[in-house]
Amino acid sequence: MDPRHQQRLKIVQELYSQEFTAQPLLSAKSKLILKSQADLTGLVKKYAPKFPVNKIAKIDLAILKLAIYELTIEKEQPAKVIINEAVELAKELGSEKSYAFINAVLGKIYDTKT
Repeated sequence: MDPRHQQRLKIVQELYSQEFTAQPLLSAKSKLILKSQADLTGLVKKYAPKFPVNKIAKIDLAILKLAIYELTIEKEQPAKVIINEAVELAKELGSEKSYAFINAVLGKIYDTKT
């Protein structure tokens, strides 16, 4: 498995677990994402207005936060790579419709940010 995929998987797991209880040991990137959480959640609300954030599956929300952080703040990878990786994570970890939802939200963000 690609080391970057493994790292993203670990970050998604950390963000997911953080939804339930504060975790003392987090990667540096997870900490940065959590510091930007209000902005990232705001973007989810803006680009998925039909879905209240508290109704979005926690794992989908963790994947979205990571991908939105990488798309809008970090900007180290090409946008299409970030979106593709988020879709793959959603296929692995989410429900059968998660990947389509995540792809749609990230596609809207990509279209407005480019």
